[in-house]
Amino acid sequence: MRLRDNPIIEVTRRVACSPERAWELVTDIALPTRADGELQRVEWLDGADAVASGARFRGYNENTELGQWQTDATITEVEDGRRWVWSVGPADAEPWALWGFEVDPARNESIIRQWARIGDGESPFAGFIAAAPDKEARIIDGRLAVWRAGMESNLDAIEAAVG
Repeated sequence: MRLRDNPIIEVTRRVACSPERAWELVTDIALPTRADGELQRVEWLDGADAVASGARFRGYNENTELGQWQTDATITEVEDGRRWVWSVGPADAEPWALWGFEVDPARNESIIRQWARIGDGESPFAGFIAAAPDKEARIIDGRLAVWRAGMESNLDAIEAAVG
C-alpha cells in the first residue's frame, strides 16, 4: 500500500432507525467524542453551528502513540439527508484526508456508512512516512486500522443512541 494511492477505509452498518434519525446522528460533530476513538473534543469555527457546505470545525485529538494534536476541517459537500464530506487540513491546501458519512434508507432501518481517504496534502502523517519510507505500507495499515476502530465505535454510539 502506498500513500500516493490515497488509501480509503470504510465501515458500513444497518441501524434500526429512520434515515431522518440517522442523519441527525451523523451530523452531530460531537458524536465521536462520545465514542471510543482519538477525537476528544470538537468545536465549530467562524460562527458555524451545523453541517453546511463551507462550515469549519476544529477537532482535538489524542492517542498513546502520537500524543495530542488538533486539526481543522472544512465541510466540502452536503447532500442533505444523505451525505456529508469534510476535508482535514489547511483550507488553502491539498487535504490531509477526506472523511464522510452517508445514510441510505433500507427496509425499516438505515444503512450508515463512514469512510475516510488519505489525501495528498503535506500532513504530519506524510512526514512520518517520508522519515521511514521502507515502512510505508505498515505505517498506512496501522493508521487505517486506528481509523477503522474509531469508525466502528462511532457506529456503536449511533446504535446505542437509537437503542
